[in-house]
Amino acid sequence: MWLTRRDCAALALAVFALAGLAGPAPAEAPSAGRLGLAGFDPVSYFLPEGPRAGLPRYELPGRGRTWRFASAANRAAFARDPDVYAPRLGGYDAAGILDGRLVDADPLVFAVIAGRLYLFRDAERRARVVADPDLADRAEALWPGLRRLTDGGPE
Repeated sequence: MWLTRRDCAALALAVFALAGLAGPAPAEAPSAGRLGLAGFDPVSYFLPEGPRAGLPRYELPGRGRTWRFASAANRAAFARDPDVYAPRLGGYDAAGILDGRLVDADPLVFAVIAGRLYLFRDAERRARVVADPDLADRAEALWPGLRRLTDGGPE
């Protein structure tokens, strides 16, 4: 049986959670604000291995979120240019934005289009936008009108 990327990521998160049960962990300050990308490292989406779980010791607050990174180098890259690495459209499903709605996205269903990270609710919605990259530009144009509905939500 082959594991999908989503299965591997879920397994990795489970291993991290179980590792915490193996013994006392060093004390870490709790995350301030909401966790961006469900704790995945935003820089890792642009690397060959794809999304990796971030670690609490490499956190960085910003844009109304707390971002986690797999390494200090990834945290530094994000800090230098968050606009490059943060998900577009507030992290909402790009196809939902095209439909005039704010739809929560799955951080493991994504595409990098024209060097920008877009998230989707499911593979079908992702396929719609990937098939016509101009749709990402249309979603970007619609985003300012929907962003006001977030009431301080995702950037």
